[in-house]
Amino acid sequence: MLDRDGFRPNVGIVLLNQRNQVFWGKRIRTHSWQFPQGGIDRGETPEQAMFRELHEEVGLQPEHVAIVARTRDWLRYEVPDRYIRRDARGHYKGQKQIWFLLQLTGFDWHLNLRATEHPEFDAWRWNDYWVPLDAVVDFKRGVYEMALTELSRYLPRVDARARFQPSGFRGQTAVDNAHAMDVAAQQASSGPELPPTS
Repeated sequence: MLDRDGFRPNVGIVLLNQRNQVFWGKRIRTHSWQFPQGGIDRGETPEQAMFRELHEEVGLQPEHVAIVARTRDWLRYEVPDRYIRRDARGHYKGQKQIWFLLQLTGFDWHLNLRATEHPEFDAWRWNDYWVPLDAVVDFKRGVYEMALTELSRYLPRVDARARFQPSGFRGQTAVDNAHAMDVAAQQASSGPELPPTS
């Protein structure tokens, strides 16, 4: 489904943990990392498409997240010809996206990259909100920067204690989580100096 200018309607998802870190997925069998995103099907609203893509790509249900904000308007990027199928060239130009900022209200273990038979990602991690964009395919970087900038004003206030809660750790393996929880417990018991909250 393309608009009259050749752009496919799409949604992008910036998923936050309790420390305002963002979910970063590695596209299956590639070295590129990105946020979850996907097309809006005919008859879907952007919000409906966002919840469908959220489940298909990372296994989360609506009860696992809260919508914090969304971009006001469509953000567009053009796809270079070398990435467009021959039969679509001349018709398809790229994507126009509505971006959603979501807060994870569930836990890391609710994330499931194998929720469907056609996974998009084969690894994931939590990254600082201003994630370096050099791992993103070059033609998407501008839209990522615009989305992160627009949505940054809605970032929830972070309780300094969240730095020491285990729920925000990478979540890639049980061993990693257990080690991260041990480190957090040691740091919390040693009475680290916390930054002031404002």
